Amino acid sequence: MKSKMKLLKIDEIKNALAKLPGWQKVDNTIIKEYELKDFTKTIAFVVAIGSVSEKMDHHPDILIHSWNKVKITLSTHSKGGITPMDIELAGIIENLN
Repeated sequence: MKSKMKLLKIDEIKNALAKLPGWQKVDNTIIKEYELKDFTKTIAFVVAIGSVSEKMDHHPDILIHSWNKVKITLSTHSKGGITPMDIELAGIIENLN
């Protein structure tokens, strides 16, 4: 687990994000906004993210807006930046949508 909690270097982040379409680095976070078909799918997506995040004990910032848009912000707050856990969770979220 310790290796998942090390801060990633900028080149490691760029390489990881190249495999995660739509995700971008903003300051010490990675962010993506999803647009879902309807409100029901939006809420189901957020619940699925919450379930996975709780199991990982790694919780993203989630913003629901405009009834069908979800903005996900990932960062390991205790480390002050982006760790392998953030990249792993982003990949899992991609597979949920």
